[in-house]
Amino acid sequence: MISREEDTLQKQFKAKQLVWPARFVYIRSFKYDSEMEVWVKNKQSEKYKLFKTYRICALAGSLGPKRMAGDYQVPEGFYYINEFNPRSLYHLSLGLNYPNASDKMLCDLSQPGGDIYIHGSCVTTGCIPITDGQIEELYVLAAHAKDMGQDYIPVHIFPVNFENPKSLAYLNRFLANFNEFVPFEKSMQNAFYYFEKNHQVPPVIVNAKGEYVIEDITAPAQTKSDMPTARKLYHPEQPIAEEELAVTVDKLPAYPGGNPAFKLFIDKLSVDMVKELEPGQKKAFILMEFIIDENGKTIFANAISGGNDKMNEKIEKAFTDMPLWAPAVRQGKTVPIKLKQNLMVGS
Repeated sequence: MISREEDTLQKQFKAKQLVWPARFVYIRSFKYDSEMEVWVKNKQSEKYKLFKTYRICALAGSLGPKRMAGDYQVPEGFYYINEFNPRSLYHLSLGLNYPNASDKMLCDLSQPGGDIYIHGSCVTTGCIPITDGQIEELYVLAAHAKDMGQDYIPVHIFPVNFENPKSLAYLNRFLANFNEFVPFEKSMQNAFYYFEKNHQVPPVIVNAKGEYVIEDITAPAQTKSDMPTARKLYHPEQPIAEEELAVTVDKLPAYPGGNPAFKLFIDKLSVDMVKELEPGQKKAFILMEFIIDENGKTIFANAISGGNDKMNEKIEKAFTDMPLWAPAVRQGKTVPIKLKQNLMVGS
């Protein structure tokens, strides 16, 4: 018996002169544009053809890759579907292999996060949500491809659609504050234009530093990104040497009240800092690093990038004035650990 979703898909494929069912599926998502494209083909040698574009109906975090648990970031990078969950709390879900090889080298090793899904229900704290009807379609489409031998269905998550001038301008404003992400986003741009040129999934290599290596594809002149050159960031001296900080722990530090309470603290701080935006500055992205010592006290807070001097000074003070955390625990002993956190000020 043919399901309702499969019958609907067959009709859509026929209307677009595509062969049902698709043996190969490629998914690419654009965070800022809140769009997810589904591309299909039936032979390895064929070029992918666009089947459909879904609207992502909720978004958490900001641009840039996911680097730790609890940062509410949607990852950016090159992933594949590694789980089909028909009993998801979010209607249906397709799991992604986050953290991938690159993430494992560049993320906070003690708490990289996980459980990233494409799912229904239109809610998120770092996943990619679409409507229930859309996830039903995508689930059936991906299941058919898997049944016909596509073991790794690629899902590539980009910061923006690089062909959209407004989105590209937004990315460049973001990179002006978060300059350390310039090389990363350049590799994402290369992968985007590789697919635009070839309509084949770009080959991606992870080097010894955890960086993505993709063939350098020049963007068309009308959408040239002019990404800023990465600069070396200044870091003040921290009170505990890096080698004395815990890398892996048995229990992570916890803000009083847990992650929900810490999110409220970050949200309130972001609102309070709006008045510190400089004239003409509508938005700021700030990346903070801070150390929770073995007693649960915040003994160091540093704005790595973003904001402005006055704003960053106030944010750093707010972090060092936080109430005591439950400290990290390793092998039965409390230990100091460094954490990172993004803030977005303004709208």
